[in-house]
Amino acid sequence: MAHGHDHGHAHGGQKALARTLLLTGAFMIVEVIGGLVSGSLALLADAGHMLTDTGALALAWLGFELGRRDADARRSFGYARFEVLAGLVNALTMIAVVIFIVIEAIERLGDPQPVLAGPMLGVAVVGLMVNLIAFRLLHGDADHVNVRGALVHVLGDLLGSVAAIIAAVVILAGGWNGIDPLLSMLVAALVLRSALSLLRQTAHILLEGTPEEIDSESLGSELARRVRGVRDVHHVHIWSLSSGRNLATMHVRVDEDHDEAGTLREIKSLLRERFDLEHTTVQICPEPCPDEHEDAAAREPGSPP
Repeated sequence: MAHGHDHGHAHGGQKALARTLLLTGAFMIVEVIGGLVSGSLALLADAGHMLTDTGALALAWLGFELGRRDADARRSFGYARFEVLAGLVNALTMIAVVIFIVIEAIERLGDPQPVLAGPMLGVAVVGLMVNLIAFRLLHGDADHVNVRGALVHVLGDLLGSVAAIIAAVVILAGGWNGIDPLLSMLVAALVLRSALSLLRQTAHILLEGTPEEIDSESLGSELARRVRGVRDVHHVHIWSLSSGRNLATMHVRVDEDHDEAGTLREIKSLLRERFDLEHTTVQICPEPCPDEHEDAAAREPGSPP
């Protein structure tokens, strides 16, 4: 049931990405036409940014598409990790975009460039509406890391549209072109925070880190307390395959007079219902645990690797 719910939620996320991709791609074309007609370099530059975002959305959509592929002999867990890779690439791309914006803004502060505030304001208002719709489409599925990656790009565009509207109004009112690079740097700082958060999350998953919502120590103690016959839980490893798909392996010692098969069923049932661990590998371990001897030997000075 958990897998079915996750699959349905992922399908909803993919549909949201597809709609946002079409919306962003269409507005990018509008910006290119507006920039060519008005001769505005600022609009053409922003169109280039939208092109980057369109690629990010396409990559996130592809993450869902490949993630549905069945497992095979070479990839026993399938292609679900591509979703995480898509989120990682999008986070790194957005950090690179932020660095570029900051460098460009610093250069423009020293040498302010003329800005066509009228066309800039018109396109920025339309861009704000487009990005608000895109943000709304993606926000409901932001627990998937590849959707979060796309959302960071959309957030950057949304904040950029707000900054462009403010800058255009200031330029029209007082002719101060320096407001444009200053607001660009502020937006870059806000986007960088979201991009770094996404980078940490995707790196944690790729490094097989324990999911934040699960405490491995409390898991072992709860199994020992709630499942009769469980004496000890050790060698616990918990990680995420992709967003919302957590896996675990562990060794469990049980009392000799207990039915191992029945105890195993109780353990896996508790892991599924209490900790939402759909796929678990539980080894009923003898006394002493053979792996503990191997670990101890590996830690001895001069022992072979």
